[in-house]
Amino acid sequence: MKLQSLRKKIDNLDKKIVGLLNERATVASNVGKLKARIKSGVYVPGREAEVYAKLSGENRGPLSDKALKAIYREIMSCSLSLEKNMRIAYFGPETTFTHIASIKKFGTQVEYLPCNSIAEVFREVEVSGSDYGVVPVENSTEGAVNHTLDMFIDSELKICSEIYLDISHNLIGKGGLKSVKRVYSNPHVFGQCRIWLDSHLRNAELIEVSSTSKAAEIATKDKDSCAIASLLAAEKYKLKVIAKGIEDSANNITRFLVIGQHTLMPTRKDKTSIMFAGKDRPGALHDMLVPFKKNKVNLTKIESRPSKKKAWEYYFFVDMVGHCQNANVKKALKALGKQCTFLKVLGSYPMAL
Repeated sequence: MKLQSLRKKIDNLDKKIVGLLNERATVASNVGKLKARIKSGVYVPGREAEVYAKLSGENRGPLSDKALKAIYREIMSCSLSLEKNMRIAYFGPETTFTHIASIKKFGTQVEYLPCNSIAEVFREVEVSGSDYGVVPVENSTEGAVNHTLDMFIDSELKICSEIYLDISHNLIGKGGLKSVKRVYSNPHVFGQCRIWLDSHLRNAELIEVSSTSKAAEIATKDKDSCAIASLLAAEKYKLKVIAKGIEDSANNITRFLVIGQHTLMPTRKDKTSIMFAGKDRPGALHDMLVPFKKNKVNLTKIESRPSKKKAWEYYFFVDMVGHCQNANVKKALKALGKQCTFLKVLGSYPMAL
């Protein structure tokens, strides 16, 4: 078949695709109107997960599931924008990994609001200035983001979804590696690149700033300075990529949470996050974890944080498999509640794919 004939075939397929996309968009717009009437949340993570699962089941190639998901991320982002002028607050500024994670979840067609602190993200969503917020909660190398955990103690917001993002750090700047005298980045990032920095820039001054984006901005002003930041930051600030992938661990992953005001219904594969506090006595934590074993509830994470209200008093944060409405989870939480001085369900939400 000649090239011209193949291109004509593509043109005909594109015409059909455009028609179907607009037909889908019209239906999505009607869904938005219905949700507004019944006062339902526009973003439904369970439905999102269901769409992706069906697409994967229908996919026969040659497109990979990853490629198909990326395409549909933007299709669904357009649908969300038609249903409502949605705004997403995130721990900014632009080009940070939280910004990248937000785009991975919601696409490019919604409005984004960068916030100066995690507390500001919570506040934005609490007062309905934004529909949802995105905050980091833990890194596979550096551990928990304590400020995010602490915010849940007093906030009534719910966890609606989670995002896992592969983190790749890059040395970016105006000059070359030999001319680097100062390196700017977020303190967590320095912690994830210790070995590389010690091997290649042992004599350089490491200067902590509020974000990787701020680091990139500073690096634009001095050829002897560089930043550790994302490739998106290098593109925005027009900096050279001096070294790629300088993180110490190849499996450097950060988990982010989507926070909102709505409680979600169960799906086929959920996770529940809770926080609790118990009496200060020997074996108290052990006894409080027994109900999960008895009811066969799998715990995937446990973290402790000082309450900041009383010396040696701690809050425990736990993630478990299952929805809080599932019978076994409900029984475990009821038994736990009898032993706690404080218990809060932070949210039940679909497990990240």
